[in-house]
Amino acid sequence: MKSLTLATLLLVLTLGVFAQTEKKVEKNPESTELYAPVPPIVTPGEGTKPPSDAIVLFDGTNLDQWDSEKGGVATWTIADGCATVKGGTGGIKTKRGFGDCQLHIEWRSPSEVKGDGQGRGNSGIFLQNRYEVQVLDCYNNKTYVNGQTGSIYKQSIPLANACKKPGEWQVYDIIYQAPRFSENGRVAVPAHITILHNGVLIQNNTEIRGTTPYIGLPEYTAHSMKEPISLQDHGNPVSYRNIWIREL
Repeated sequence: MKSLTLATLLLVLTLGVFAQTEKKVEKNPESTELYAPVPPIVTPGEGTKPPSDAIVLFDGTNLDQWDSEKGGVATWTIADGCATVKGGTGGIKTKRGFGDCQLHIEWRSPSEVKGDGQGRGNSGIFLQNRYEVQVLDCYNNKTYVNGQTGSIYKQSIPLANACKKPGEWQVYDIIYQAPRFSENGRVAVPAHITILHNGVLIQNNTEIRGTTPYIGLPEYTAHSMKEPISLQDHGNPVSYRNIWIREL
């Protein structure tokens, strides 16, 4: 009985102290106000212009920021402010490496529809040169859903199909958190990705389970934090423009 009485007394005292503390906080708003660290000032871009702290990877004039995945200069076709896949020349990759990032990229499938399924307007955006966000014309085009537009290829089905008609420009805004590896080479924290397609959320902090091979299951192999962004040559004349990135 004495123990129970003591426990009850302690509970009453604790609740009383908590109540008094809450009242003190309510009477002192400054105790919950922070003044550091101060966020950096970033000027938003107007229209198609990137934010002031963005790295412009392609402004429509040249591919100076890119190399061919086969080595040497990137040889995709540059015309009318966009870069178009030149089938058979191979993909292109950035000269610089990137890890955690915000990536803005605009793409367009051919206006002349040829093929179906995976053979229609196919390309891809590879983060850290190995994790693919699918680019595909899925406007009235049926294919396997973990390989359709905006999928993490062969892994994660997009939440929606937000495709525009063939020949119209489309936008991906990607927030990417790179994987972390332990000293023994095992993945400690997997990669995560959020994607807006034409303003529609299609991947919501999705976990990437490893590489995105055409055949086989995903798996992680340790790699450096800074790796290139690469764009795929899948044989279809997909075009890209207005590509910029913010390192996070």
